[in-house]
Amino acid sequence: MDHSSRPSLLVVDDDVGFVEATTALAQLHNFEACRAHSLGAARTATQRRRFDLILVDLCLPDGSGFDLVEEIGASRGAVAVVTGNASVATAARAVRLPISDYLVKPLERSRFDALLEQAQAVWSAQGGSSDDVERCGDFIGSSAPMQALYRQIRRVAPTHANVLLVGESGTGKELAARAIHALSGRSGPFVAVNCGAVAPELLASHLFGHERGSFTGAVRQHRGHFEQAQGGTILLDEITEMPLALQAHLLRVLETRSLIRVGGDSEHALDVRVIAATNRRAEDAMAAGKLREDLYFRLGEFVLPLPPLRLLGNDIAQIGEALLLQFNVRYGTDRQFAADAWTGVANYSWPGNVRELRNAVHRAFILGDGGPVRLPPMQDVAARGSDLAVAGCLVFPVATRLDLVHREMLLRTLDHYAGDKSRTAEALGISVKTIYNHLARYGDDAVS
Repeated sequence: MDHSSRPSLLVVDDDVGFVEATTALAQLHNFEACRAHSLGAARTATQRRRFDLILVDLCLPDGSGFDLVEEIGASRGAVAVVTGNASVATAARAVRLPISDYLVKPLERSRFDALLEQAQAVWSAQGGSSDDVERCGDFIGSSAPMQALYRQIRRVAPTHANVLLVGESGTGKELAARAIHALSGRSGPFVAVNCGAVAPELLASHLFGHERGSFTGAVRQHRGHFEQAQGGTILLDEITEMPLALQAHLLRVLETRSLIRVGGDSEHALDVRVIAATNRRAEDAMAAGKLREDLYFRLGEFVLPLPPLRLLGNDIAQIGEALLLQFNVRYGTDRQFAADAWTGVANYSWPGNVRELRNAVHRAFILGDGGPVRLPPMQDVAARGSDLAVAGCLVFPVATRLDLVHREMLLRTLDHYAGDKSRTAEALGISVKTIYNHLARYGDDAVS
């Protein structure tokens, strides 16, 4: 059969057994499979023809697989790299190259099958489209920023690197953490902790556990979130809300891979992948004294930025459709968006990202009287000028819902005081506990 009648694969690896196994699997997917056991042979093969998929090992007898990737780019076919020794350095280098995937030996059959199916779909479409991109976890969207995010998640997931997720509130930091965990191959659980939703005096016990009698009310021994995540992954969300003294404790845990429970004296070994998240710029948080510099460098072995909703183009409507489906399932309905549903928000910047989009779709769903769902026209506060902002104060239109006024005032005041809850509580005349309660309520049914 001529190679033009089916998709083609080039496997570049000096491990004969690996090459035989991968080419056999590719042939089951009706691929024409070719082999190259060295960098030189791969160069010759790619000069002669274009392949729909190239699987290249990073360690070759005559050089690095990265050399081939840098030489051919994406011009000679989609490229996936494979290694038997995943590391932070190779994952970081892969992020900067036009690579479809970063795989670790031994290959997961389902992962390799998905890669072949993706290449086959692109081949069938004679070049394909962004919709052929292999997605990660529960993310929705195929825009260029999302494709870049998926690639970085797939590359860092198999490594042991600590990951720092940086993005505005509502951009999906917990989704990213869950996707990294799902692709990591770790068999233990995923545990998420919001450091800003736990009272500071209780956070140490929540994270590291405590021994019986270590403080008033400690009537029994307690295993903290780190021990609960043994063998798996822990997400420390809102890491800049962690008290500095506790950050020092966390730094020691990361360095020693062990912990001592509150009130205890024996160390407990840990095998936990650590992912942290923040909606602040790390530089700003360190300058404000909210994040230790040494902890930042330990957590940020791999910094992963998440794109805001305003940069995702047509993905916004796709996400909106998925949210509407959730509400249809919840309420037992079959509502659809009106044809002009997105007209009034075409230029809106969605400062609250997916959380705000969810609220907008939910409100439009409720007010739609059972008919087509229409999003009301929305305009950025900055574009409305002095009608809403006068001398640093917020002015709300008549009939604005009180819960929205309260929410906006709390979030704006928190932002003004760089997240300092004590100063915010004093300015608003409420207790710190009330702030935690409000923040916990705002986070319900939302994306981190």
